[in-house]
Amino acid sequence: MKLKISDVVLALILLAILVIIIFPPNTTLMDFLLIINMAVCIIILLFSLYIKDPVDFSVFPTVLLFITVFRLGLNLASTRLILGNEGDAGQIIAAFGQVVVGGNLAVGIIAFIVILIVQFMVITKGAERVAEVSARFTLDAMPGKQMAIDADLNSGFIDENQARERRQKIQDEADFHGAMDGASKFIKGDAIAGLLITFINAIGGIVMGVLTMDEDIGEIAQIFTLATIGDGLITQIPALLVSTASGIIITRSGGEGTFGSEMSRQILSQPHALIMGGILLILVSLMPGLPTIPMWVIAIILMVLGYIVSGRIKKEEVVEEHIEEEVAAEEKRKPESVTALLQVDPIELEFGYGIVPMVDVSQGGDLLDRVVMIRRQCAIDMGVIVPAIRLRDNIQLGTNEYSIKIKGVEIAKGEVMADHLLALSSGEVEEEIYGIPTVEPTFGLPALWIPKSDRDEAEILGYSTVDPPSVIATHLTEIIKRYGHELLNRQQVQTLVDNLKKTQPALVDEVVPKLFSLGEIQKILANLLSENIPIRDMASIIEALGDYGTLTRDPDMLTEYVRQALKRSISKRFIPEDVAYVITLDPSLEQLIIESTKQSEHGSYLAIEPTQVHSIFDKLRAIIENMKNKGRTPVILTSPLVRRQFRKIAEQISPELAVLSYNEIDSGVEVLSEGTVSLQ
Repeated sequence: MKLKISDVVLALILLAILVIIIFPPNTTLMDFLLIINMAVCIIILLFSLYIKDPVDFSVFPTVLLFITVFRLGLNLASTRLILGNEGDAGQIIAAFGQVVVGGNLAVGIIAFIVILIVQFMVITKGAERVAEVSARFTLDAMPGKQMAIDADLNSGFIDENQARERRQKIQDEADFHGAMDGASKFIKGDAIAGLLITFINAIGGIVMGVLTMDEDIGEIAQIFTLATIGDGLITQIPALLVSTASGIIITRSGGEGTFGSEMSRQILSQPHALIMGGILLILVSLMPGLPTIPMWVIAIILMVLGYIVSGRIKKEEVVEEHIEEEVAAEEKRKPESVTALLQVDPIELEFGYGIVPMVDVSQGGDLLDRVVMIRRQCAIDMGVIVPAIRLRDNIQLGTNEYSIKIKGVEIAKGEVMADHLLALSSGEVEEEIYGIPTVEPTFGLPALWIPKSDRDEAEILGYSTVDPPSVIATHLTEIIKRYGHELLNRQQVQTLVDNLKKTQPALVDEVVPKLFSLGEIQKILANLLSENIPIRDMASIIEALGDYGTLTRDPDMLTEYVRQALKRSISKRFIPEDVAYVITLDPSLEQLIIESTKQSEHGSYLAIEPTQVHSIFDKLRAIIENMKNKGRTPVILTSPLVRRQFRKIAEQISPELAVLSYNEIDSGVEVLSEGTVSLQ
């Protein structure tokens, strides 16, 4: 890894601080280092005034640590000079001592003590407390902010990139305030160290002066007190600036501009407060003994400023009203834009006002979280990218009703009772429980709505209980899986192909777009999804298309080849226990289907007489009913040549019925026949 110049400079600075601590500099170099310390602290304070967001200065906690260590190194070096050089620690320290002390040593000492008290008790302690509270509240607010981002994402207000940026900003804020909580302890420790160093310099200097200098005790005290006060000021004033900058950064709340612009905008937005302040100041000046002229001057300035600001605000309001009138008139003259009304959401969940508490996070609703999990579950289970699910209330629906729409058309509808639980019989119920009869909306099973207080009793009696949000989420999940082939579009296919290209670029470059366009791949993937076949293994799908793409361009035939490449996952999905109870086809029926399959410009179709179709329906329906009575899931097993044609017949009886070919059954699966469909 190549080091940057900034990294090298930073390492040199750390090395220089270590050298200062070990080898004390002379007075000239000490003056130079103290000036650098003062300049850096002034720059940090000014920078804190101009940033718009605390995260814009995310390195501040680390900078604070560097400055503190640097200042402690200077304190150690100045202490050595004061004690070992008869109080001479350079011109900067001497000048600051003379300015504060002036002609009165006692006044200088008191002024210095006041500065230390302000630094330690006010600025440092306040910044530490604000940093602690900010860190706590920022961390506590993270879950709510994350849920709000997920809600906006699911509602379609933001896209994935915007959601990712907002999540990263929340994480940066938490990291910054957490680091500031720890860094504020450096400021407190620096202030305490400053007090101790000042005490050591004063007492130690006087003792050293008495032992080594030929001056009287008063002169020695004057020399070392001046040096101590000057050293304390030149280090504590920059520390005060950094502490103030820390407080400004931490206490900044939301705003679009810098601290100065926001402060002037907000304070001057209420001119009446300025005018009333001036009037009250004039009334207070009437009290005997108060200086009238200064108070009147300030009061007049406040009232004039308030009058000017008030006039400016009125002018801005008039201009805004005029602009609004012009915009409104312009809008009236413009032809109505209806393009926004043409937008159709891929999938929508509408609900009555009785379901709103399940969606509203502030009321404890978690349906938005469940929607996020549905998208994750569909990606893991089916390999599809579910588009943003728009949730909206609809006053035209019943209080507890909800509606699921695909591309603006209602596909499914259901009703829940918000303050009840749905009780489903597991088939081994010991005793009936009282409830409101209903039908489970997803699978059409008989069920009961029971009060939440009866949950334990229902589960003891053998019922399975489900809360209303889970009922809606399950229904929505099944609808997405059932109509996933309709939700798949070319942009999603492009995303899937791009994702595969990151790991297998050679495979993608060979097949897309040389052999197949996105539209052709979309049709094949849609065929798989329509029969509940996951498309997560895109590598195997694209490989199969590359192998057979030169033999045929028929999407249906290519789908059959892809299914054979996915036989292991297909077997595991429809035959999880490795024992298949299947329905087979009579060879004569298979031969009839092969002979009756016709080709056209729009694909193949089956031309069988209606009486034969009804006979197939009756035989198939009877066998399926018999298998369900035994508690077995029916699977139809056919030869590869007739599978897709017989699937078109079987889906008219049961759309969820699995129709597999012999080539799609894994070698480890045991096949047991439950019946044969024939024409006799």
